Amino acid sequence: MSRQNKENPDKMPRVGPDDAAHPQGDPAAAAAARPGARDRAARQAANRAAREARRAAARAERAARRQDASRDAPPASAEPVGPPGNRPADPAPPARSAPAFATGPEPIPLPAPSHSVRFNILIVAQRGRLARQAALLAASLRDSAPGWQGRLIVAEPRPEGAWAGSDTLIEPPARALLADLGAEITPFTARVFGRAYPYGNKIEALSLLPAAEPFLFLDSDTLITGPLDRVPFDFARPSASMRRSASWPEPPLYGPGYGAIWKSLHDRFGLDFAASLDLSQPDEHWERYLYFNAGWFFGPDPQPFAQRFLDWAQAVRDDPGDALACQSLDPWLDQVVLPLVIHALGGGRPGPGLGGLDGDMTCHYRNFALLYAREPEPAIDLAERLLAGPALAALFAENESARTLILEGEGRRRLFPMRAQTRTMPERTLRHLLRQQGLWPG
Repeated sequence: MSRQNKENPDKMPRVGPDDAAHPQGDPAAAAAARPGARDRAARQAANRAAREARRAAARAERAARRQDASRDAPPASAEPVGPPGNRPADPAPPARSAPAFATGPEPIPLPAPSHSVRFNILIVAQRGRLARQAALLAASLRDSAPGWQGRLIVAEPRPEGAWAGSDTLIEPPARALLADLGAEITPFTARVFGRAYPYGNKIEALSLLPAAEPFLFLDSDTLITGPLDRVPFDFARPSASMRRSASWPEPPLYGPGYGAIWKSLHDRFGLDFAASLDLSQPDEHWERYLYFNAGWFFGPDPQPFAQRFLDWAQAVRDDPGDALACQSLDPWLDQVVLPLVIHALGGGRPGPGLGGLDGDMTCHYRNFALLYAREPEPAIDLAERLLAGPALAALFAENESARTLILEGEGRRRLFPMRAQTRTMPERTLRHLLRQQGLWPG
């Protein structure tokens, strides 16, 4: 496997043509001047009609289910069925194909909580792709988790410090939409990573969060697909996403192996290496060692988490040590250090109650091509419905991937027939296929 970012599911390319500034002018006139604009407009109209028909059918089905449920429900004076405080379990979801990467435990049905733990959500956004994705995430949060209580904080790197010379400020339309959706855009100055390592934004932005308040970090290319307030977080025990692959390390032929590399890091920071192991996995198999995808993680207090994350990441970057001499840390540095921080703060692998993250509650889709190729259909339906709204549609109007796959319906028309294969396809192969089809962004 290449040590570069180009073919790995855990990280996405930093930039692409989609992130560049777009020419100024009248969007309608520009659209009319494009070749095939009339054909695209007709396809868009047909796709909008098809989406409306699907939504109408879904509404009718939900209404019928509610009517059946009310007809079959016991009278109000009857004793509740099941344990007090729990609602009946939801119907089992349809069987899903096995993913092409390792995940956490299967989700368990979540009872309605007797009380909700208020927590803040942190995401990062800056000019271009990340700003659009942040607005889509905020819209999905409002749509899918109306009962969630907390602050959605959007960390915006200032064009100074480690980002000096870069235009990082969120564009006015995205800024206004984020504010309308209840997000709080909060600027910060990156001092350590910045343009040299953009994934370090999440490390430095954590210090923006209020001390002693539970937090959840999410990558901006995430959809909220369910009632996030019903996820039974144990914030006293930090954890992170298990939707990861064997992306790091890549042990050289003559060593050191997985065990020696990870032990060197635990020893360096005074951590109990043996306590971090999954003993159900064989020695020198990558899943035996504590390793996360940094697409989501949470903890009880962002300040000690942030300080340890920053200090240790900077230390590993500046002096990797002999065991890491053959290892690439770009773009993997945040995912190398994250399990060390979580282990140090008393956390570990997520339990079954968190299976809804990367499941029924969130979808880390990464880009629209991968969304259509392998993610659950409810997440696709949600993205299509939200992007049909005028504010998001205008924000994504010049985004080629959104226009082609969603507005013009190429995602359903060209990728849905292949989903039986693409949902379980290794990502390297899947990306190659999408490039061949002309559907990979950038």
